Amino acid sequence: MVEQMVDIDRMEHALALFGSLDENIRILEQEYGVDILCRGTQIKLSGEERPVELASRAVRGLLALLEKGEQLTEQNVRYVIAMVADGVEDKISALADDCVCITCKGRPVKAKTLGQKRYLDSIRDNTITIGIGPAGTGKTYLAVAMAVRAFRAHEVNRIILTRPAVEAGEKLGFLPGDLQNKVDPYLRPLYDALFDMMGAENYQRYMEKGSIEVAPLAYMRGRTLDDSFIILDEAQNTTPEQMKMFLTRLGFNSKAVITGDITQIDLPDSRRSGLVEAAKVLRNVEDIAIVRFNEKDVVRHRLVQDIIRAYEKFYEEGKRNR
Repeated sequence: MVEQMVDIDRMEHALALFGSLDENIRILEQEYGVDILCRGTQIKLSGEERPVELASRAVRGLLALLEKGEQLTEQNVRYVIAMVADGVEDKISALADDCVCITCKGRPVKAKTLGQKRYLDSIRDNTITIGIGPAGTGKTYLAVAMAVRAFRAHEVNRIILTRPAVEAGEKLGFLPGDLQNKVDPYLRPLYDALFDMMGAENYQRYMEKGSIEVAPLAYMRGRTLDDSFIILDEAQNTTPEQMKMFLTRLGFNSKAVITGDITQIDLPDSRRSGLVEAAKVLRNVEDIAIVRFNEKDVVRHRLVQDIIRAYEKFYEEGKRNR
């Protein structure tokens, strides 16, 4: 049994570290099998030597976030634990420094994982960025945040958001209503992200001016998109022909972000995914970045990570058995 002390500069950091009903500290205690107590301006950790060392590193990582003005949640507590396991908890404070934009409710949008930070840096530094990863990693939301940031800074004149309407085979005529009514169900996640960033009134005003466009992928054909920030979402459901069509729409002073999850391909008749092919074809092309997320980058409920790992294990076992 060993003990280790961690100093705290401000008492409010101690309160935030422990969280409501000590929920944050309880996660650390369960993870490492240690006891954690607050003694004035010090945190005392006791238990076996190695777990105490790891827990103290996690505590210091969480304190670094608090010193940057971040609020602790179950997600970032568990992420700091994962960073300690990888030995990179010293990079945690870099996440708090990178504010992409402010939502209409005044909430700053920031990277919550190192994978998200790498994704944002790639979007800044490259004309085309391809983000591939499981659900809940913030691929679409952060891409929309970067688009809004560029639009507000007058770096682009338009934001164009598109998705393939795979379930209807890109033929939306049998659905009721006008074009907007037909495509709305497929584009709803993009609307939601824009509403969050801009607010419904601003969004509607920019839509009427033509500064924001949300349309199915089929309507991109034949166009050249200059001075635009273009996002292709759910790109795993494009065919190779559709992907090539989209990539060749890029005009001058434009930036494109392509997002998708190659484990959720809904194309009929086992058709090849344009996203899978593009990741292979374009991997060595200059000014195109390919960022791959994993389950550690999931920022939804903890169970989402567990579900992703369970499915990966199931598929790997299936491959070995074949």
